[in-house]
Amino acid sequence: MRRIDDIATLEGLYGAPVPASLSKVARRIGPEHGRWIAASRFCVLSTVGPGGTDGSPRGDDGPVAEVADPRTVLIPDWSGNNRLDSLRNIVADGRVSLMFMVSGSTAVVRVNGRAFLTDDADLRARFDRNGRLPATVIVVEVGEVYVQCAKAVLRSGIWGRDDSADLPSPGSLIREAADGAFDAEDYDRDYAERARPRMW
Repeated sequence: MRRIDDIATLEGLYGAPVPASLSKVARRIGPEHGRWIAASRFCVLSTVGPGGTDGSPRGDDGPVAEVADPRTVLIPDWSGNNRLDSLRNIVADGRVSLMFMVSGSTAVVRVNGRAFLTDDADLRARFDRNGRLPATVIVVEVGEVYVQCAKAVLRSGIWGRDDSADLPSPGSLIREAADGAFDAEDYDRDYAERARPRMW
């Protein structure tokens, strides 16, 4: 198998960039991008650090992030599994990418930039959920923002289908990773109900 290991070879396999793909990049969040982000309940946070890369799903029952100003996006870090993979990467490196999705839309809005974490009491209080606060807030300093080409979502048809029948359960995936030393059935049993009190 041939490995492509230089940019000239790579670029030779593709045509010139579509003009709109270059002109669509903004250096700050404008009103229209802000409306999009406010409508998004789900995004993927990508980070890089000394141990490698990480892609982390982030979701909420309202906006998953808040646009504080045209150059700043805030993401509360709600309760999770405490592995802290993304957060460790942010502390070590800071480079991040966000992909904001809105159910039913074929477009995706991407934000690239640098991030840091804060446990500032006032900032955490902005995300109060009936007395529950995030442990930290991810502060993203926007480097660029743009709408992603819709072809991947169009090809996948992701919003118009359900492929979940006969999928392995989360518990069975953990059991496989643990070489069988895990009670998958117990883990899967009523997981949604067990998780509900710990969502925020």
